[in-house]
Amino acid sequence: MRFPQACLLIACAALAPLLLGGCSILREFGPVVEVHTLPAREAIELKRGDILTRGKLSDATVQTIRVAALDEQACAKPISSECAEALATVTGVATDRRLAALSELWLAQAQTMKPGSAQQAAWLETIRYAYAYLFLGDHTPGERAFEDRQTQVRDWYNYAVEHAATGMFEVRQQMPTQLPDQTSWNIAGWELKLDMRGARLPGSTAVPAELLPASSLSFRGLRSLYRRDGFGAELVAVIPDESLSAAPTRGGRPAAKRDQQPLPWSEMPAPSMTVLLHPDGDNLDSVLHARIARLTVHDPYVESAIMLRGQRVPLAANFTAGYGVWLARANFNRQSLRSLLGREGGIDRPHVYLMQPYDPNRRIIVMLHGLASSPEAWVELANEILGDEALRQHYQIWQVYYPTNMPVALNHAMIRRALGETLTHFDPSGQAPASSDLVLVGHSMGGVIARLMVSSTDQSLVQLAADHSRLTPQQIRRIDPMLRFEPFPNVSSAIFIAAPHRGTSVAGGRLGRWMAGFIRFPITVLEELAHTLVPDAAASSHESLGHIPNSVDNLDENDPFVRTAADFPISTQVRYHSIVAQANAEVALADSDDGLVPYRSAHLPGAQSEKIIISGHSVQQSAAAVLEIQRILREDIALREAHFMQP
Repeated sequence: MRFPQACLLIACAALAPLLLGGCSILREFGPVVEVHTLPAREAIELKRGDILTRGKLSDATVQTIRVAALDEQACAKPISSECAEALATVTGVATDRRLAALSELWLAQAQTMKPGSAQQAAWLETIRYAYAYLFLGDHTPGERAFEDRQTQVRDWYNYAVEHAATGMFEVRQQMPTQLPDQTSWNIAGWELKLDMRGARLPGSTAVPAELLPASSLSFRGLRSLYRRDGFGAELVAVIPDESLSAAPTRGGRPAAKRDQQPLPWSEMPAPSMTVLLHPDGDNLDSVLHARIARLTVHDPYVESAIMLRGQRVPLAANFTAGYGVWLARANFNRQSLRSLLGREGGIDRPHVYLMQPYDPNRRIIVMLHGLASSPEAWVELANEILGDEALRQHYQIWQVYYPTNMPVALNHAMIRRALGETLTHFDPSGQAPASSDLVLVGHSMGGVIARLMVSSTDQSLVQLAADHSRLTPQQIRRIDPMLRFEPFPNVSSAIFIAAPHRGTSVAGGRLGRWMAGFIRFPITVLEELAHTLVPDAAASSHESLGHIPNSVDNLDENDPFVRTAADFPISTQVRYHSIVAQANAEVALADSDDGLVPYRSAHLPGAQSEKIIISGHSVQQSAAAVLEIQRILREDIALREAHFMQP
């Protein structure tokens, strides 16, 4: 008996390693599943981290690879397309799960490739599978509304469309002969059909000079970046912007002839747009095998959503990027200073900038900056209005950029003319809603001009010109439009911000006089003024005009013009508001100022509201002022709607 027992022990000893090696339960002598507690950060990263946010495949995609019995290590190397091609043929894996993983795998591959046809093909495959997941998978987008996975796939689609569209644009720019009317392209084995009907580019521009992905842009100098989450790539189309400079050249002559003046208006040369790519096909199978896609362009100010595959899909949008690009590249800070001093590179007449393509159904907010300033003065306010959905639906912004060295009366007349010509161009009949109920917003000297635009005068300025100038009665009659005027038509509201309606002692003080001594008028303006006063005189006759008061002269509290204009009656049809800055809260309001403008000059009796803000003169940039202006605009909307609802 001992021999058999010994053999049995030997046999068991020999089999034990095999049994233990083949059974993990026996080997580990522990449970199959263990549980660990993750910190919130790690838990969220596991759910939301992906190839875009952490440079590695998402946990959901890795799990799909495991379930599909694919080589996890091989698939972790996205430079190869073998994993994606293998997963595409796997059966037994849920459709949504497979499509989402395929989109990320192609995206990972595209990121490692150099620009070119192969990378474009990878971007298009990413788009194909993301599109299929979103609209042709096991569930509708609405059913997955709260799923992190759908957000990931949407981001992959948007990112891939962004790169595919900008890549196509770069290829097109490199072509020796560009065909702006071409509506179909063959790229990376795909036929891409272009639908540009939704694109609204400034003027007659057919193709932008640059196409920038908004997601790659970062801005310093803006409090907020306003965008709308949704479907599509957020892009900025940069259009060549013609220079407004018309001040004298170094040779002392105008850069442009009088009969070659540019239009008094233009659209902001960096409009935002949303781009979509739609793989062709009526069902999942045809989309997965299609080699045709349609590229559509959408204006985010016009379309907030589209119908797609029977679903209402919100469109992505960026309302700050285009505005930020324009301001960053315009060099307004230098140009406005050159304009003030009348130097080369400045401007010599007002120009109206439309912040978005003209919309006949949105009311117009006209913004007028102050002395030595430019559209940069409105950076925060304009951005907040563009980013506010309710205000954006009701208003469009027009910014008037004007040379701040000119006499206030001359600037006022030229701004009226530029604004009138712009309105006439876009609405010849004057019947569009946009042409009625205009809102004027003016800061500092711009507030003084805005007040003149809603005021009327009698003979007082004519008498002033007769008493304080060397002009003959005939010459005074020739400049009558500057001296006698009625309220600008169809203005219903005005907001005056830190406006020196009765001037300021600073302009007449030592600093103001010193500053005024540097101000010069462009030769173009002097010649035009001389031509107006003495039509038959030689061009050099401007030298005989004598002293013409400049803008700083006009802002002196003792200046005859500002003292006279302060008493002009404001139209009873205009609701007006004042925002007044107070530099020192400890000083009595009646005796206070903002460092430049005293309260007694900024205060207007009869205002619908007066907001006092503890701030310096540049109060229009403060958050408090922006909030007050937004409140006024919303109140204006409510009043207008209530008026139309009355029987």
